[in-house]
Amino acid sequence: MLAHNNMKMDVPYLLAGDIGGTRSRLAVFASGLDLRAPVAQAEFASAAFPDLESLVRAFLEKIQVRIECACFGVAGPVREGRAALTNLPWIVDAERLRAQFGFERLRLMNDVQALAAAVPRLKEDDCVSLQAGRPAPGGTIAVVAVGTGLGASFLTWDGTGYRAFPSEAGHGDFAPADPRQARFFLFLRERFGHASRERACSGTAIRHIYAYLKEEDGVCTSGGLSAKIAAATDPVPLILDNALREEPSDPLCRDTLELFVSILGGVCGSLGLDFFATGGIFLGGGLPPRIIALLRGKPFLQAFRAKGRMADLLAEIPVRVIMNPGAALLGAAREAMSACRRGPTPPGGGKDLDR
Repeated sequence: MLAHNNMKMDVPYLLAGDIGGTRSRLAVFASGLDLRAPVAQAEFASAAFPDLESLVRAFLEKIQVRIECACFGVAGPVREGRAALTNLPWIVDAERLRAQFGFERLRLMNDVQALAAAVPRLKEDDCVSLQAGRPAPGGTIAVVAVGTGLGASFLTWDGTGYRAFPSEAGHGDFAPADPRQARFFLFLRERFGHASRERACSGTAIRHIYAYLKEEDGVCTSGGLSAKIAAATDPVPLILDNALREEPSDPLCRDTLELFVSILGGVCGSLGLDFFATGGIFLGGGLPPRIIALLRGKPFLQAFRAKGRMADLLAEIPVRVIMNPGAALLGAAREAMSACRRGPTPPGGGKDLDR
């Protein structure tokens, strides 16, 4: 827990949450002040709690301040103020949360939409550029978040500013770009029935790629590490740690990450076309900053641009990686402040909780 000593009991505060399948982050901001400077924040293992209410209660009991408005970005589709998280067995209900904690107003939104809401307020040093491109003034902006899962959102210009919208494009069909990826597609379809972009290109997908390459190539991997990976409940950290070493003890780990980067480039290029993202593409989530050295290499951009007659268009789309780990919280805080400006939620106004 990080908290400032100048928190006052009689000042209204905003609560923002970035609720993921693996980790959840909560932060409190002073209403009307700098949304880049939370007065208290904490990170939790999501699976350690049976529901979002328990997590929020554990956080708020430690800070004892009055929360006026709140916004939670959750990893799943939000419909009429309710969400079933995709990679966590939680049902989140905005009206129930608001009533239980006495918030005057609450906004529930998709977590990648919350990340997208922060994009117009990011500073130069919040991002790393992979491709400068030529951004079109007022052009649509796409946001791709790679963490436990794969999410996407987009922003459109309404004449005065950018507005963020949700999507579930991460669950669209994975389109393999070459014979090796085509065999991986069949590997996924055989095991899951549907080979989605998320199955092929996310933190969870890394274990699938490793298993596929091990099966296809018949590689004799490093005995000790291979056994640890096979026995691990979550082998992804082991695969990543080894892949990112200068001399991996298990070459299959490096091969896994290289194939992942190529698939990610292709997926981002497809989403750039889906959203006609002439304003740019922003890569967020926990994974891209960790593999930034590989993303800066040629394979990512080659895969990104490899769209036949659309290659020249994609070469002009700016591509940036969001390096600020608090970006999604910034977006959620912005939405919480916007909710406060609309005033208290009217009785029976549950649908308005998610505009």
